[in-house]
Amino acid sequence: MPSPPGGLEVPLWRAVAVFRVASLAYVCVVVLRDADRYAHPLAAGAVVLVMAAWTGVTAAGYARPRWRGWPLLLADLGVVLAILLVTPWVVGRAALAAGVTTLAVAWLGGPVLAWAVSGGRRRGAVAALVLGAADLATRGMVSPSALNGTILLLLAGVVVGHVARLAVTAEERLQRAVELEAANRERERLARDIHDSVLQVLALVQRRGAHLDGEAGELARLAGEQEAALRALIAGAGPAPVASDDGPVDLRALLGRYASATVSLSAPATPVPLPGPVARELAAATAAALDNVERHADGRAWVLVEDEGATVTVSVRDSGPGFPAGRLAEAAAQGRLGVARSIQGRLADLGGTVSITSTPGAGTEVELTVPRARA
Repeated sequence: MPSPPGGLEVPLWRAVAVFRVASLAYVCVVVLRDADRYAHPLAAGAVVLVMAAWTGVTAAGYARPRWRGWPLLLADLGVVLAILLVTPWVVGRAALAAGVTTLAVAWLGGPVLAWAVSGGRRRGAVAALVLGAADLATRGMVSPSALNGTILLLLAGVVVGHVARLAVTAEERLQRAVELEAANRERERLARDIHDSVLQVLALVQRRGAHLDGEAGELARLAGEQEAALRALIAGAGPAPVASDDGPVDLRALLGRYASATVSLSAPATPVPLPGPVARELAAATAAALDNVERHADGRAWVLVEDEGATVTVSVRDSGPGFPAGRLAEAAAQGRLGVARSIQGRLADLGGTVSITSTPGAGTEVELTVPRARA
């Protein structure tokens, strides 16, 4: 199929056009030098004019992406083959046997380069083999110089084809990177707009109507669900990494799973990378804190992610009844080790710290801090 238009291939097509012009100039020099040895010198001049005209046609044709298809490629190959076929009559068999070069000389490399740029290594190699075989047949003998010319033609087709495919691959990756950057910028713009308007309105509706009955309560519930969905969307939270992934993981993606109508998640606009095991343990500790909110408070919680460079902190705050000082120690003494094991134990293994602040009637706040250097 023809090559896709534009991009990094354009300089390659221009280079093919420059090669054709330069090789045509060399053909003119060779014809002027050897004209007196040709069997039909005037015919040689006519062939050079045909080569010049075809050079202009291919330069204009290959400059247009929609013309770089099989019709022009086959015609290009056919014109050069025709010139090679008339060479024994124009130059003469005796002159060719005496070492006079064929009419095309280096100009026959033009179709090889065009085929290589349009289709890669294989297509360039096919064109090189066809023209190389025709050139050897034209000479009527296989001399070392003629064979070297065919091998160089084959190498040119393979190398240029490889470079052309690399250019196409690089262009595709660049296009994907540009599209991703544009999508991220649009997401950030929407996040600012949504955060400043829509999310506040949805949160207000959910908060004011949470304790109402009937259609008002249903409307509040739906508003809460839409708020959670929008927060997950603007945060760009994707599927959680698999358990075997030990590479860097964006903590936002893991915590995004816990956002809901009753759990609000606030995270930086940029990724918060942590080693996979560390990020998963921190997310599990956050889940344990949210589970406590679900069981002991009204279920409404606010999760805040702060990336402070040297440390990463996740805060979980609720509006529940809270508990008095010493309650956690009392629960641990009674064998209820949910907080001690699920939260404090995990953070201790990571070299982090847990700060739990609670006042009766004023809710509870849990701060989970992980040092990046230790992680």
